[in-house]
Amino acid sequence: MKIDFQETTDDLAKRIDIHSRFGSRDIDEWMLGILDLQPGTRILDVGCGAGKQCFSFFHYLKGQAEITGTDVSESLLEEARAKNQEIDNAVDFRYLDFNERFELPENHYDLISACFAIYYAQDIPFTLSELHRLLVPGGRLFTTGPMPTNKQIFYDIIQKATGKEIPPMPGSSRYASQIYGTMQDLFSKTEQHIFENPLTFDTVDPFMVYTRASMSEDRKLWNSLFETHEEFELVMESIGKVANDYIQRDGKIVMTKVVGGFIATR
Repeated sequence: MKIDFQETTDDLAKRIDIHSRFGSRDIDEWMLGILDLQPGTRILDVGCGAGKQCFSFFHYLKGQAEITGTDVSESLLEEARAKNQEIDNAVDFRYLDFNERFELPENHYDLISACFAIYYAQDIPFTLSELHRLLVPGGRLFTTGPMPTNKQIFYDIIQKATGKEIPPMPGSSRYASQIYGTMQDLFSKTEQHIFENPLTFDTVDPFMVYTRASMSEDRKLWNSLFETHEEFELVMESIGKVANDYIQRDGKIVMTKVVGGFIATR
């Protein structure tokens, strides 16, 4: 399954900022709590983006870990490498396309994380098999992604504003079904953890910042709603009006992020 997707540094940074400013829970704290990492762990982060999770692992373990971060976006890797200088380049950042064979050591990593990335893989069984191959016996794969009920009000507002069906999202349409099922087939043990984080918007502006960052032309997932920049702006205008109506009626918009954390043991 080919996923026509391209994340940008700016879009990603805006969405992360909105999560931290308007959310009521810390997803990094949740992740670290369920993983219970120990010093000396060898970690591979696949789809690391600008390195957020790698740096979280590094600081939590006080530098006592071997951490490798990989991504297909050179611009995000450049940002990660710039931040990496602040910790004396302790993390090894590399280019990696998870749709191709991983040129990394087999039976090496104690933990592989793939946070909000794995559901963009074109061939889920192939990519998960590659991750399985790199883990030591007893090593764990940790993935995060949106569950089917993730940010439902966001999609409700878009559908009301456009009068069109929401296109299938690679995450919520594949993560809890195809990806978890494949993990169950490949690994000796699997478990699910659920993280819910309500984002509360009292005004329309931050909601629209999030919406633009989620639906911008660069993401290539919303072509059934717009094709040109002009059409994109018209859609944003309509969404803004509906979102403002929700706030006028209810005093706020509460958009709940519903994330699944899947842990699979080799």
